[in-house]
Amino acid sequence: MPSRIQIFMVEDDTNFGAVLKLYLEMHDFDITWIDDGNKAIASFKNGCYDICILDVMLPHIDGFSIAREIKQRNSEIPIIFLTAKTLKEDVLEGFRIGADDYIKKPFDSEVLIYKIKAILKRNSKKTSQSDEINIFSVGKFSFDYHHRVLSDPIRQTSVKISPKEAELLRLLCQYENNILPREHALRNIWGDDNYFTTRSMDVFITKLRKYLKDDPSIEILTVHGMGFKLTTSVP
Repeated sequence: MPSRIQIFMVEDDTNFGAVLKLYLEMHDFDITWIDDGNKAIASFKNGCYDICILDVMLPHIDGFSIAREIKQRNSEIPIIFLTAKTLKEDVLEGFRIGADDYIKKPFDSEVLIYKIKAILKRNSKKTSQSDEINIFSVGKFSFDYHHRVLSDPIRQTSVKISPKEAELLRLLCQYENNILPREHALRNIWGDDNYFTTRSMDVFITKLRKYLKDDPSIEILTVHGMGFKLTTSVP
């Protein structure tokens, strides 16, 4: 039997936290629950986890700050934010940090279970794609999808991009000079096409444009109501 999924959870509401911990354990997850944000990073460093569930509104230190610290130690660990905050700026901030999902309180616990399993399933697939094309040419750049490295052989520079940036750039390369449907990208990478994931993808498109801006022959076009198109022109 495979080992149980290890979840790192930070939630200061002791009543809610206790109920959620019990519910997750009933579904065969192992939970490390921290109810004090100040103790979160020290506790995270002492364990090995598959996914994090972080409340945003915590006393002393907010969930965003905790997430940034966690991502510095493990850039690939998935993070789900739980929050009562619904301002667009807060949602976008969560996704900029690298959130995989952003769930508004109150929520259906079954939905949380589904989202956890969907995120972990997507991540597990990343190691089983060695038979696919992993090296792409994008204008003057070389993109190594497997290692998530975008290289400029002329300037002899390279940058390592995030897992979601790599997934999105790979899809754009596969659809080069054709429209990548927005819904296809959202379902394939985020597992959902709701408002928040749509805004998240827009953030990642902006990041990719910045990475590629040194080559004027490359464009990532927004096709209104349809999706995005990666185009490269011969100078």
